[in-house]
Amino acid sequence: MLTLFQEYSGMFFEGFKFTIYSSIIALFFSLIIGTLMAILQLSSNRLIKFLAQAYVEFFRNIPLLIIAMFFFVVVPLYWVQIDGFQAGTIGLIIYTSAFIAETVRSGIQTVPKGQTEAGLSQGLTYSQTMRYIVLPQAFKIVVPPLGNQFINLVKNSSVLAMVAGLDLMYQGDLIASTTFNTFDTYIIVALFYLVLTLPLSYLMNHLEKKWAITG
Repeated sequence: MLTLFQEYSGMFFEGFKFTIYSSIIALFFSLIIGTLMAILQLSSNRLIKFLAQAYVEFFRNIPLLIIAMFFFVVVPLYWVQIDGFQAGTIGLIIYTSAFIAETVRSGIQTVPKGQTEAGLSQGLTYSQTMRYIVLPQAFKIVVPPLGNQFINLVKNSSVLAMVAGLDLMYQGDLIASTTFNTFDTYIIVALFYLVLTLPLSYLMNHLEKKWAITG
């Protein structure tokens, strides 16, 4: 295993780099979109509420691979040229944002309605009340499930391998097909994923404990 790693370390680290890039980009945008969709699902406007709920339910209930393949195959064919990395990352953003939306929505609904009413009574707009009063409390409540979504996002980034996204799994497949040493190759790939997911898991646990004390 060590010999394999030394010989193909460049490819492993190249894939690791793209996995990190994709995960960070997808985490950032899926959190923003997911939070927005969570708020819109609670809108008093029926049309906006319906569209937000439709977005969440649709993308939560179809495979991530289908979304990624749509952007990899269909979008370049009819609209604009994008590469595998972009297609896979966009797929990750859309798919994960739907799950984050449900997580954040449940957190918002857990916050007592009196908090919103208090903010509005103090002259804050609805958006200001959500930003400064409701959302900070909601995020503290949903740290554990939100952390699970972030970890799932990192693991789901392996979908990039199916659209030539140059990620860790893609490089692992190339190495395995070249060396025929599938066991050692995928053990090394798994260890690289652990390097990403374990610190993230510890961070979310730390935040959960910290906010439980301060809350």
